[in-house]
Amino acid sequence: MSADAQPPGEIIVHLDVLLARRKVRSKELADRIGVSEQALSMIKTGKIRGIRFSTLIALCDALDCQPGDLFEFSPGTAEPS
Repeated sequence: MSADAQPPGEIIVHLDVLLARRKVRSKELADRIGVSEQALSMIKTGKIRGIRFSTLIALCDALDCQPGDLFEFSPGTAEPS
């Protein structure tokens, strides 16, 4: 990254918020969508490099939400010159 380049943004995951609102436990959701609890935990904490569309579809179907309800893009901030 050059000296005047803006730092990259980040993706904020709101899965824990949706689980709380829907009163669904992580284990129940993991079983429902067919992933391990560990994999779901990694999604919740944002420690993943990517997500399969099939997993995203299963999450949205199980939680009755849109992808934008699960994830938010936060742009990087430019450092003062």
